Amino acid sequence: MIAATLLIAVALASFLLAGLVRRYALARGALDRPNERSSHAIPTPRGGGLAFVTTFLVGLGVAAVLFPLERSLVLALCVSGLLVGFTGMRDDFHGLGVGARLLAQFTAAVAAFWVLSGGEPASLFGTSAGAAWLFVAAGVFLLVWLVNLYNFMDGIDGIAAIEAITVGLGMTLVYLLDPRTGEAWLIPALLAAGVSGFLPWNFPGARLFMGDVGSGFLGMSLGIMALQGWKLDVSLLWAWLILLGVFIVDASLTLFRRLLAGENVFRAHRGHAYQVAARRYGAHAPVSLAVGAINLLWLLPLAIWVARGGLAGPVGLLIAWTPLVALAVCFRADRVQA
Repeated sequence: MIAATLLIAVALASFLLAGLVRRYALARGALDRPNERSSHAIPTPRGGGLAFVTTFLVGLGVAAVLFPLERSLVLALCVSGLLVGFTGMRDDFHGLGVGARLLAQFTAAVAAFWVLSGGEPASLFGTSAGAAWLFVAAGVFLLVWLVNLYNFMDGIDGIAAIEAITVGLGMTLVYLLDPRTGEAWLIPALLAAGVSGFLPWNFPGARLFMGDVGSGFLGMSLGIMALQGWKLDVSLLWAWLILLGVFIVDASLTLFRRLLAGENVFRAHRGHAYQVAARRYGAHAPVSLAVGAINLLWLLPLAIWVARGGLAGPVGLLIAWTPLVALAVCFRADRVQA
């Protein structure tokens, strides 16, 4: 009952705070104005992610007092999430250069590894110190990529929120089915609750965008939770990767093709599979809802199967992602779009 009350309170507080953020953004003129590369047609307030960033972190603090949550995970989410979220908020309301954003993201990623491992990376990866530092270097780049890919995938109404909600709820179920994880289920559940309160403002047609403050925070937070899953058992890391497959596959495939074509990857474009699909169907809602359905009906059962030891992680990932690659190719995410 205490956990359920906390989750409901976080969702309700997020909804109310999102309304206040919208009013503030309108008053400050913090609007996402459409251009030839946008997927929306009217200027829309941005920065709404501040609502679920705030309510999730406050809820997390309350949960850490009431439940035996791992303190290193709570601290990593607060420190690194706040740094990325604050940087995104500055960008949403005042503008910020690419260099400053990347510096903050890399700093947050390093801090996350340091906090989770207690300053000893070998304890996180269960390997020698030398090999652990190689894992850290690769992991820092992957965390930063996850932050940015979440931003790239936040291009139509509702998609980034629905991704966070369904992945969060999916991993909540994975953890609840695994007695080794204790109360860890509550953290992805809190994130899903916070974003659920924001979703009514963002569902097609959106009255509020989450902005960089929201997308960056979600990318960093989900990445940190995946790392914590690895710390508990490597099968849980595979489960996270499986559930995040829609965003990882679409963003990564598009990025690689743009790099090969010599495109400026920081230049706005509309070449992601989900953007092509939204144009093809003439609406955002079917695409965003399809992402949620894929997560819950296709990826979640495979994630549960892997987490419970019934299927090897790499095999489960291959099975899960192969249709996603086919879909991305079908919707031409493998081609550079102007």
